[in-house]
Amino acid sequence: MNTQDDIKYKEALKRVKKIKGFYSHAAVYLLVNIMIVFINIRDLEPGESYFQFKNFLTAFFWGIGLLAHGLSVFMPNWIMGENWEERKIKEYMEKEKQNKEMWQ
Repeated sequence: MNTQDDIKYKEALKRVKKIKGFYSHAAVYLLVNIMIVFINIRDLEPGESYFQFKNFLTAFFWGIGLLAHGLSVFMPNWIMGENWEERKIKEYMEKEKQNKEMWQ
């Protein structure tokens, strides 16, 4: 492999790991929330409605986190803009270079 192929491979591997992490997060979200639903149904008093705010808190707030995770994986440029990571790396490298030159 040449250097360009190595870079492309590493970028693809990084992307695949992010997607895999999101799918794992989504699977855990579903499993845990299904268990919570069954526990909440089991603990209902006779005549009590399941549709209460407290029964949906975990799914709601965790769902917001899952949505944010999904956006960061599948729409990374939507939040930070195009090539944000590369710009920040160059910015920090330039600062480091200036600091070294200043102290030499």
